[in-house]
Amino acid sequence: MTRKLRAKFIVIIMSIVTIMLCIIMSMLYIFTKKNLESDSVNMMKNIADRPFLPHLPNEMQGDMRLPYFTLQLGMRGNLIATGGGYYDLSDEDFLKNLIDATFSADAPVGVIAQYNLRFFRKNAAGNEIIVYSDISSELTALSNLLRNCIFIGVACFLAFLGISYLLAGWVVKPVDKAWRQQRQFIADASHELKTPLTVIMTNAELLQNADYDEISHSAFSSSILVMARQMRELVEQMLELARTDSVQSDAAFSSFDLSRLVSDATLPFEPVFFEKGLTLYTNIAENILISGNPAQLQQVLDILLDNAQKYSGENAAAWVNLQRHGKGHCLLTVANEGEGIPLQDLNNLFKRFYRADQARSRTGSFGLGLSIAESIVKLHKGKIWAESKNGINTFFVELRNL
Repeated sequence: MTRKLRAKFIVIIMSIVTIMLCIIMSMLYIFTKKNLESDSVNMMKNIADRPFLPHLPNEMQGDMRLPYFTLQLGMRGNLIATGGGYYDLSDEDFLKNLIDATFSADAPVGVIAQYNLRFFRKNAAGNEIIVYSDISSELTALSNLLRNCIFIGVACFLAFLGISYLLAGWVVKPVDKAWRQQRQFIADASHELKTPLTVIMTNAELLQNADYDEISHSAFSSSILVMARQMRELVEQMLELARTDSVQSDAAFSSFDLSRLVSDATLPFEPVFFEKGLTLYTNIAENILISGNPAQLQQVLDILLDNAQKYSGENAAAWVNLQRHGKGHCLLTVANEGEGIPLQDLNNLFKRFYRADQARSRTGSFGLGLSIAESIVKLHKGKIWAESKNGINTFFVELRNL
């Protein structure tokens, strides 16, 4: 998929580049040709004003100087006079053919291709003045320009091809990453759903077996109910993660007191920690205002506190701390005493379906909670990370405050 997308990107970019190069080179060639023609015609006009007078070296300084000669024709088209030292004008047949070709063009200015000459005609007191200039150097210059344009165009095309290839890789990289994550997500979700489905099917088949008594049938039903609840919880977490990923704006954000939200969200967990023999400490600075979605940020705190009570050691302590942090930011931390998290696991904790302790995979944890928390924090343009030092695991959430 990404290979085709990269190819399409390169084709589009190179099509645009090719069109632009053709336009630029064509304009350069056309404008140069027009300028050379204009300079040549201007020179011929100046000569036609004084066709048989010698031109001093300081005259026509702004004009291009090309080999030229002049002819003067009478009222009947007969040749009266010639001028110019660049050509041998003694060949009458050549001059006659040249005059015939000039009049056949029926235009005051034109080109006689077979002789590489440009002519300019002017009527003066009933006589016809014709100035001819050699355009061989002009044609050579245009030919060289065309060759250079083609060379430069090909070189630019190859350069842009290489740049577009590298740029396509950079542009497609996030798409490729998202595609791989999606495939991995589907594979992990299928794996997580496969186990409870297997348990449910097995217990359902056993329920249909008349060899088991009522107590066994009750145990089978309980297992089915437990697995069904786990599946529902997994589906709900996956839907929550999908909803979080699909949110693109902060239209639902509002200003609220984060300090009060953290205090209120911590209260329901105090009995949970107490029943497990854990101690929960709080240190919450007052009047920290932020702009965001209160329900989503409470969900982040619920996920972190739930992880803290799940993975704390016996008779351990946990801490919730909210303080101002630097200029325009606040820092929320949730820490607990427990088994340290290895560095390689710290870098993967926020990946979907990732569990540092695989032995706890059947405790109702699917490895989606921290992924959901990370998506919510990113939606609020904040940062979330974890550290593990001296037997204390700490999760940090940095947000912008008002």
